[in-house]
Order: sequence, then C-alpha cells, then structure tokens
Amino acid sequence: MNDVMGIINLSESEEQIKDLTLGRSLGALHIFGRYRIIDFQLSNMVNSGLSNVAIFTYGKSHSIMLHVGSGKHWGLDRKRDGLYIFYPEVNSEDNIRRLGDLENYRNHLDYLQNSTQKYVLLSRSYMLCNIDYKDVVQHHRNSGSDVTIVYKTIEKSYDRFPNCDTLSLDDQNRVIGIGKNLGKEERYNVSMEMYVMKRERLIKIIESAIQRGDARFLKEAIFQRLPELKVSAYRFNGYLSCIQTINNYFETNMELLNTQLCEELFNKHGPIYTKVMDAPSTYYSEDSYVSNSLVANGCIIEGKVENSIIHRDVRIKKGAVVRNSILLPYVTVSEATNLNYVILDKHATITPRKMLFGDQSNPFVIKKNMVL
Repeated sequence: MNDVMGIINLSESEEQIKDLTLGRSLGALHIFGRYRIIDFQLSNMVNSGLSNVAIFTYGKSHSIMLHVGSGKHWGLDRKRDGLYIFYPEVNSEDNIRRLGDLENYRNHLDYLQNSTQKYVLLSRSYMLCNIDYKDVVQHHRNSGSDVTIVYKTIEKSYDRFPNCDTLSLDDQNRVIGIGKNLGKEERYNVSMEMYVMKRERLIKIIESAIQRGDARFLKEAIFQRLPELKVSAYRFNGYLSCIQTINNYFETNMELLNTQLCEELFNKHGPIYTKVMDAPSTYYSEDSYVSNSLVANGCIIEGKVENSIIHRDVRIKKGAVVRNSILLPYVTVSEATNLNYVILDKHATITPRKMLFGDQSNPFVIKKNMVL
C-alpha cells in the first residue's frame, strides 16, 4: 500500500448534532470513553499500510489539531510523507458551506500534485467502522474502474443513516444512480463516502468541476460524471454506524457495551489507536456500584453507575445515580443527583439533588461547560 495516500475530509453535516459540536468539529467528538471519532479512520488507514495521510478541516480545527498533533500515536510522525492537516482559506462557516469542499481541495491542490502515490483513498470521519482498505484497493485495481465507492447494504434502518447517499447498482456492481435515504425503502445500499481512484484522476475531477462550475462538493462532481466514468462499488459487510445525529451518537455508544460488537469495531482488521493520556487508575469508593459500563482512567466513582459510558477524569459523588448516560471528560455529578438517558459534554457540572431524565430516542444533552 505504499502507492496509496489517504485523505480524511471533515466537511461533514453537523446540523443534527450541533449541541455537541459547538466548539469542535465532528471528528474531534469524544466517543467510547477514550477515543475521538477521527481515530477510527486514521487507524483504518494506518492499519492498511498508508503512510501519507491528510486531514482537510473546515473550521473549529483546534481540537483536531491538539488531538492528532504530529500523528505519532498513529505512527505518522515521519520524515517522508506522514500526517498533514490543511485548513480552509475562508474563516466563516457560512462561506465554507456555500463554497463546498471543492474550494478547499483546489486551494491545496499542490499537495495532491506533489505526492508520489499512484492512488488516493478518500473518506469521512463520521462513518464508524473497522475496514481493511487493502482489500478495497485490490478490488479497485482488479475492476479497472475509474472510481470505486464503498457501500453497505442496510435493511429497515432509516434512523441510523438519515439522508445518506444511496447507490443504485447494476448486475456488475457498477454504480448507475445516486439517491438519498428518505426512509421509504426497506433495503438500500448506503454510500460510506469512501472513494478510491488514481491520484491523477482525482486532480482531473477537481479541476474539471471548478472549471465547469457544476459542483460544490467532490462527491457531486463524481456523481455528475457517472455517464462518463466507470464507477464500481465495493460491498462492506462489517459493523457500520453513521454519527450524524444526537440519537445516532447515543445509540452507537450504548450498543458498544455489547462485547461482540465492541470486539468487531476495535479489533477486526487491526486495533484503533488514539492519543495516549497519562492518568491514574479510576478510584472506586466502598459505596460505589458499577454495572455494564465502560469507565475510563482518572475517574472518582462514589455513586452508582449502570449501562453508561464514563470518559476520563469524571467525578461521580456519593449518592449520585447515573444510568444509560454518556459523561464526557471532566464532568462532575454532585451528591444525590439522578441521571437517566443524559449526555453531559466536557466540563459540565450537575449540582446536588438534580434529576435529569431523557429517553432512549431523545437523550437530554447538557452542553460543554454548563453548570446546572
């Protein structure tokens, strides 16, 4: 895979998860106790042998930059190639949405032109999976296609992939049409927004779309060229979740308490790496009780925790009860507090004797730094 480079495109829709992305990009959102969402695509690429990886950011880049740093935790702190982070040349999120991601690709076209790899693999961060890209690239080579799109066949699950692109395929697995998941089909092929093509092909698509002015986003440029390009599809059969909404974020965290699903996501084609944080072991008092929960290091647990995800450096005080909830780093839950189906963002504080209840389909969100 020395002849393949990777790009993680963070121009992702955050409208339905904005309460958790007010001060960070979606890729920087904490998940599963000690990870960030972007860790999965970075790890997939590294585990597949890629050594030239770029992250294209779109505003709110500070958290991503602090998290990935030089890329050393993924083995990407290299003298040759390694990890690159590119920023948009406009600083208004409204302008970024208006101009689309093609403008960012054009502004950093020299990165593509100066890279030496023959192929490029593009992905988003919000499609969570553990995938072997070596198999995807080999499929692309064997098919003789101009572009290969990774997809998964989904049945009766609109809420997990709302408004995602869907692919219509012929009997040769060639993409012949594009649609949107509107919840009307019981079975559909959801695009995982992962594309493989030759680097020179990508450059031509970008330049052509900019010149013609017929697309704002790279995927639009690809889809509009279906009649003139051979676009094939690669079917993925493993675990997949799309983190586009508060509900999807909550459900994905909760279902990973299932050890079988957890093993598939974190180890199937290689481990998921993240930034290493030095923290002491979690302290559990004699009065504490923890059941079916994931608790990260550095916490102080003096209350009761059930079916929950507890991130680093969380304090749950005596008499507090936390059920079916997600607590991000540096959260404090005070005495005699009762939480059920709640998401507490980073540095949130719940004062004594509060009762906060959401439900499984609509968890209650406390924003970053709030005191309640």
